[in-house]
Amino acid sequence: MLPRWDLSDLYAGLDDPAIARDIESCAAEARAFATRYKGQVAQLSGAALADAIEAYQTCDERMGRLHAYAQLRFATEATSPEVSRFSQMIQERLNKIASDMMFFTLEINRMADDRLEACLTDVSLNLWAPFLRAVRLTRPYQLADDVEKVLLEKDVTGRAAWVRLFDETQAAMTVSLDGAVKPLGEALNRLSDPDRARREDAADAVHTTLTRHQHVLTMVTNVLSKDKAIEDQLRGYERPDSSRHLANFIAPEIVDTLVETVTRNYENLSHRYYRLKAGWLGLDSLSHWDRNAPLTQDETAQISWPEARQIVTEAYQDFDPVLGDMARDFLDRNWIDAAPYPGKSAGAFAHPVTPAVHPYLLLNYHGKVRDVMTLAHELGHGLHQILAGRQGYLQSATPLTLAETASVFGEMLVFRRLVAHEKDKLRRRHMIAAKIEDMLNTVVRQVAFYKFEREVHAARQNGELSAAQLGEIWLKTQRDSLGPAITLDERYSPYWSYVPHFIHAPFYVYAYAFGDCLVNALYQLYQQGHPDFTRKYRALLEAGGTQSHKELLAPFGIDLTDPTFWQKGLDVISGLIDALEDEALEERQPAA
Repeated sequence: MLPRWDLSDLYAGLDDPAIARDIESCAAEARAFATRYKGQVAQLSGAALADAIEAYQTCDERMGRLHAYAQLRFATEATSPEVSRFSQMIQERLNKIASDMMFFTLEINRMADDRLEACLTDVSLNLWAPFLRAVRLTRPYQLADDVEKVLLEKDVTGRAAWVRLFDETQAAMTVSLDGAVKPLGEALNRLSDPDRARREDAADAVHTTLTRHQHVLTMVTNVLSKDKAIEDQLRGYERPDSSRHLANFIAPEIVDTLVETVTRNYENLSHRYYRLKAGWLGLDSLSHWDRNAPLTQDETAQISWPEARQIVTEAYQDFDPVLGDMARDFLDRNWIDAAPYPGKSAGAFAHPVTPAVHPYLLLNYHGKVRDVMTLAHELGHGLHQILAGRQGYLQSATPLTLAETASVFGEMLVFRRLVAHEKDKLRRRHMIAAKIEDMLNTVVRQVAFYKFEREVHAARQNGELSAAQLGEIWLKTQRDSLGPAITLDERYSPYWSYVPHFIHAPFYVYAYAFGDCLVNALYQLYQQGHPDFTRKYRALLEAGGTQSHKELLAPFGIDLTDPTFWQKGLDVISGLIDALEDEALEERQPAA
């Protein structure tokens, strides 16, 4: 029996009277906050500004609880009209409350530098220095108060509404498989079936369904891209991805170096590996439905949920008993929704909710090794969110570039444990191959996604894009990254339209490649016995958003500005492919 989450730690149900009470409390707090502080922020003393931030956080966290409940219900019941209406109601009410409080950060940004520096000498305000630093980063791009308010209030009928349309459309998508109507996720899952004919049938079913919805999905993409371009121009961002880099506290040059380095390694990584895989499968070339094909029947063996629990918790426990105990809380307290069912969002995520409650994890568990790795990944997020929550609601959020560290590190722990306990040489090889594929999906594929987004946003400046144009950009960026050993025909062209990151968080995807390369470096240090590694690692997670990349990684001797850093991370993947190539060469050698 797969677990379903219990959201009663938030609210008892859609009709819980506490929801209306909390909405009214937030509204009253926001009005009182505005009455007390609007127009006064620049004149506050350090201690008074600290009190104001504390009050701002209290109200913001209460709104976060309401928003999280609506999001979590929608994620599992997106096809329910009642849940959709509830989610929209919460969004509209919270948006109005937020508009009453938005003056606060705007006025903080209008404070003169010397005035704010003087306030920061007060120890009580100094505790909020990371929050103030993050707010002030947006200072050059801040608009007039009335414009900011209009943008916020219109969001519920603008960007947020288009995102909702995408989510509801995707949640309602079905495919025809085996003569029955099934959720889209079932067909996507079957792309890793051992039977090639079944994989092709699933791929065709996905193509048919996505093609049927191309009008809506293309419209959503065009509208959101144009919406972003308008706001970026108003604010003065130089590039479509500038706001993402700013939110991640990362210099664009570092991201550009990462992307350029991964691109230079396409041939040495993905092109080389998929040539090897085609040979193992006895094919001249792979079709797109072969990319995640298992190399052996063993890969398709079902892993029960209790087995998955044990594998993952023991991996965390062996690394750090503190993290192991925290992982058990998620598994024992119904904080995970793992069962696939109609109306539920595809994929997986970890929602931080608020520090006063706890995160919730969403999975779609099908009993495969990849699903076990996904559990390890999302648990990593959840553990990170709990530890970072100690910084408080306003300072717990980690830049996306570091938000993938704990999740990918968790995957590495589970992978190393599985390999270490596997005695069969052939199965070990297949485990390593599966890990290479996961790493290629995390690094090469996500960089290709990022390049797809860049090209789409650039092309959109010249006018609305058709589904065919979006498909052409998709095929080009994916062919470049995957190489000639994989044949991508027109049946793959609409697959861009099921990737939710493009809609929910533009340019998020490079964070996966960033995190994988960083984890490779961290894991090497761990294996080499870096002094006090476990404590330093936990401190990195506990810091949340209070430190810069440089500050967080300094204890490990890692410098992201080092031009060779990214290559070292990619060399870990290359080394694993080298080992597989050597084994394949040995097998082809005639016996002496």
